[in-house]
Amino acid sequence: MIRRTVHEWGRLPYGSDPGNPNTIPFDLADRLAAAAKVSPLSGRGGRGVLEHGRHALRARGVVGVLAAEGGTLEILPKIDIPVEGGKEEQNAAIRERLVHMLAVALDIRLDIGTLTELNWQRDTLLEIVVRVFTERLADAVRQGMPRRYVDHEDDLPTLQGSLNVIRQFTRHAANPSRLACRFDLFSEDIPLNRIMKAAVSRLLRIARNTANQRRLRELAFVYAETTDVQVSALPWDRIIIDRTNKRWQDLFLLARLLLTDRFQTTTAGVSSGFSLLFEMNTLFEEYVGRLVRRALRGTEFQVSLQGGRLYCLTETETERGLFQTKPDILIRQGSDVVHVIDTKWKRLAPRMDDVKQGVSQSDVYQMMAYGQLYQSPRLTLLYPHHSALGVAEGIHARHRVTERDMYLETASLNVADGQGIFGRLHRLLFEPLGRASPHPARQAAPPGLPGLGSQ
Repeated sequence: MIRRTVHEWGRLPYGSDPGNPNTIPFDLADRLAAAAKVSPLSGRGGRGVLEHGRHALRARGVVGVLAAEGGTLEILPKIDIPVEGGKEEQNAAIRERLVHMLAVALDIRLDIGTLTELNWQRDTLLEIVVRVFTERLADAVRQGMPRRYVDHEDDLPTLQGSLNVIRQFTRHAANPSRLACRFDLFSEDIPLNRIMKAAVSRLLRIARNTANQRRLRELAFVYAETTDVQVSALPWDRIIIDRTNKRWQDLFLLARLLLTDRFQTTTAGVSSGFSLLFEMNTLFEEYVGRLVRRALRGTEFQVSLQGGRLYCLTETETERGLFQTKPDILIRQGSDVVHVIDTKWKRLAPRMDDVKQGVSQSDVYQMMAYGQLYQSPRLTLLYPHHSALGVAEGIHARHRVTERDMYLETASLNVADGQGIFGRLHRLLFEPLGRASPHPARQAAPPGLPGLGSQ
């Protein structure tokens, strides 16, 4: 089994030597490109995940794992993490940060003890996620599988529950020794367990790690009596997480991660492939949004993710709205929007190289529309921090919107460092000038969010 790792927007040249970690065999590259092309993230042209060039595969802004017959390709995000050691140590640190970002974005609680035992350097992202899922599922099963009363019908020699009169007098009219019974059965064969079994069955065909395979076989035995359901027919909408099954919430979220549209199993002829892929722009947006929501919990501010939904235009005749807006993060104080944040997973250029810092004109126009529609005094384009900026994370530039009491700023957040991230977000949100502002004398201070700025 050939395994290759590349960073987003990185190239992996073709080569005939399967032992060279810096190249990929031609035939495996073809199969991986075919698996990537059928992913929903590949886009209309089929090049949204991988570019199948003449001389190399080139990753785009999608990360995760692609697998095909004979090998796997792991795509890691470009995150600057200072670590001692070489390339493998760097990749291990990135995998760990990526798993943390996924956990926050998907609202999954990860046990610190389990994380410290994971082999970040040896295993791919997929094997790490599979291990987290299988260990937590095995622990939950040991504590007892969830059960519920379900409607059940059976033909019995004695009455149990109530009599199904219609069935009795149609099917058993000539045989009164059998009674058509309708009753509630306290059963393990419920939708939640069927989803867990589907996840176990699929991962059994995919996992390569020996320990993962062993745990999956044990779990398959546990779920042997649970009904098999095709992934496309799984009853997601029938799952209710309440106090009786609260400990299964994270497992349910992990199973959904592994079984829904972000995880695809594809077949083409005699070869098969699968992918566990995440668009980094979306992941960064969800990650930051949930962090902001947690950072403002217990304050006077309310956070809406992908909220607002005001329209840019209104038809004159029908009054129907056109071009609905969905800002990434809206922060409200009472009924007023006081801050609009839009996340961008791309590299902010150092100010010394580009006065606009690489901010696209379309992004500025988008923020102007948000400011006009939501009447927010503060607009922020938030980027991932990187070492080439030469300054600390925070606000890097602030500009007043022409003829408006409104300010647009560019800022960065260091996702490589998870320590103290809530405090760092507080500084970003409540200290308008920011420590990283390169030209504070030229910038007027806009009204920042009140409340925590003086604390």
